[in-house]
Amino acid sequence: MPAPLAVSAASQERTVGPLQLLALGVNGIVGVGIFFAPAEVAATTPGMGAVLAFALTGLSLIPVALAFAVLGRRFDADGGPVVFARAAFGERVAFLVGWVAYVSAFLSTAAVVAGLSQAVAPSLGLEGPVGQRLLASALVTALAAIVASGIQVSARTWTSLTVLKLLPLAALLIAFSLASGPRPVIAPTSGLADGAWLRAGLTVMFAYQGFEIVPVIAGQVRSSERSVPLATVGSLLGAVLLYVGLVWACVAALPELATSAAPLAAAAGVWGGTGLSRVVSAGTSVSALGICVGMMVTTPRYLSALASGGRSLLGLEGMSPRGVPLRALAVTWGAVLLFVNLGNLSELFALSSIAVLMQYGVTAAALAWLSWKRQRGLRPVHAILAVPTLGLGLTLVAFGASLREAATTGVAVVAGLVLLGLSRPRA
Repeated sequence: MPAPLAVSAASQERTVGPLQLLALGVNGIVGVGIFFAPAEVAATTPGMGAVLAFALTGLSLIPVALAFAVLGRRFDADGGPVVFARAAFGERVAFLVGWVAYVSAFLSTAAVVAGLSQAVAPSLGLEGPVGQRLLASALVTALAAIVASGIQVSARTWTSLTVLKLLPLAALLIAFSLASGPRPVIAPTSGLADGAWLRAGLTVMFAYQGFEIVPVIAGQVRSSERSVPLATVGSLLGAVLLYVGLVWACVAALPELATSAAPLAAAAGVWGGTGLSRVVSAGTSVSALGICVGMMVTTPRYLSALASGGRSLLGLEGMSPRGVPLRALAVTWGAVLLFVNLGNLSELFALSSIAVLMQYGVTAAALAWLSWKRQRGLRPVHAILAVPTLGLGLTLVAFGASLREAATTGVAVVAGLVLLGLSRPRA
């Protein structure tokens, strides 16, 4: 078997600019969840409580984003939490973190692709499970082909889709801000049952996930020491402003927000009429497609990063001259293709929340350790950011993780240990 084509970071041309990296972060956060989350949050925090839940939860995640930003600017290589963990805790921890992140990412990719295919298949004349699986398979293959063509093509694709997904949401905000005449009465924030704010915060927190993928492609970014921090924190702050405005529009438009099946589309109908409602509804599919592209770009890099340390694994670390880990991409394409043809994929998200929280926790712990050791130009004061990040992660795991998620994580960890045993020390 020929050796995989590998290109050193020093000789590889970096083609991802700061605006494209910011678009990747925004694309990662603004997915399908925000189109439905306002109703779920309003069920536990009615009235302006829903708006406050989105605002306060978003602000509480700023220290997490800053932790990723502080480390991201100091590691000029693909992998994000994987390379952070390797520098702080060694190969075994980095391998397990990368493996759990990878498994979660490709399962989530399969679930999103399957959901998108199910939604659009009838409009293409593809009826029944067979038609949906054919469409999902074609979509996965097309996305893999786009990603394989180079990071520059991928960056243009995810940036374009990010703009397209934001346009309907911006139109809704504009229609809301320009609406005249008497507005519906907004229900006040009333007394809430114990734990209601925490449950709402858990739901909102998952809607804000996605900024953590920015450092995963740091090795492809021009001036990454500046671009990675700006895109990581900037994408979160932008999402906070966007989400607060959207939820406010929903609360003001829909007295029965908690029972709305499609709150953003329904609010768009109130503020902008049927036409705007249809545009916002169609934006759900565009947003899902953007998420799929972003996942296909970043997911293989978890795999290539865990194979690029002290232990070699099937040459998965090989990078093409166009900035693509082709062998890791091929493995990811095969895994996603397999799972989109397995049928009901609603259970595939079981690992995603714990996997993201694991990345938060490992990043915070790595920041604390490297700061204490004064490595990578860090000082002990930087460890302050680790405290709220670890506290938030432990709280969310304790109150938000289900037994099914814990069991799925355990299986993934065991599989990672087996895979680590099969790897070979690098010569």
